[in-house]
Amino acid sequence: MATGELKTNHDQPDNPQDTGEQGGPKKPRPKRGVPSGLWLRCRDCGETVFRKTVAENMNVCPVCGYHMYLSATDRIRTLLDEGTFEEWDGDLLAADPLEFFDKKAYVERLVDERKRTGLRDAALTGTGMIRARRVAVGVTDSAFIMGSMGSVVGERLTRLVERATEQNLPLVIVSGSGGGARMHEGIISLMQMAKVSAALARYDEAGGLFISVLTDPTMGGVAASFASLGDLVFAEPKALIGFAGPRTIKATIRLELPEGFQRSEFLLEHGYIDRIVKRSDMKSEIARSIDYCGK
Repeated sequence: MATGELKTNHDQPDNPQDTGEQGGPKKPRPKRGVPSGLWLRCRDCGETVFRKTVAENMNVCPVCGYHMYLSATDRIRTLLDEGTFEEWDGDLLAADPLEFFDKKAYVERLVDERKRTGLRDAALTGTGMIRARRVAVGVTDSAFIMGSMGSVVGERLTRLVERATEQNLPLVIVSGSGGGARMHEGIISLMQMAKVSAALARYDEAGGLFISVLTDPTMGGVAASFASLGDLVFAEPKALIGFAGPRTIKATIRLELPEGFQRSEFLLEHGYIDRIVKRSDMKSEIARSIDYCGK
């Protein structure tokens, strides 16, 4: 047998329609299939790849090299030296000043997102070591309400920049946000772009080194503020980077747009970013840049 099992005559009824003791037809044995969740399809090349292999490869497709989604906690794990991360301001929680309600109440949405992602909000900040170099590090995560910039995201990033200024630390922010201002918080959300940018201006005046890492996606208010302000701007391959989406832009200006004009390769060619760095090389590249800049 293909399954490697040995069947004897005792395994089969004398009559294929044998009804057994209960008098009903005997139920067929369930087919043995592949357990769900073992495989996934790469959305870039379309190949079906073993999920465990992808995870071991930092969520990079082993066939085409496409960089898939990586959570904030996994980015911290792959970027920093093991056991060196110390989280800052992890107790901050969003308020609901507008008592906002769409399909569900905002407070309920926040609770659901925290349970689903394991994050308290869309940004994770703290300090740690990159190749034995202490840095201040922040990561935004698109899994939490598309990584939109609510009050907690802005406050955590602002405090991160201010601590980096006080302690004279290199600053690394990895942007993985597909959303802009968080509409659930109204004008309070909009002001976070200016608040973080102002903190970065003070950090720059103090002589700090800010390395901004753009991943897929980096859009909306994140791209329009702190993500574009790095002294060095790195991006992962084929990352979607921009303010509005391609379809929105095309519908607005009614012009045919260049192929891949919001991908990191196009943006590197036109001077928007400084370098495209593979995920596996990012840690070493950041450490090298810190040394080169004398920080």
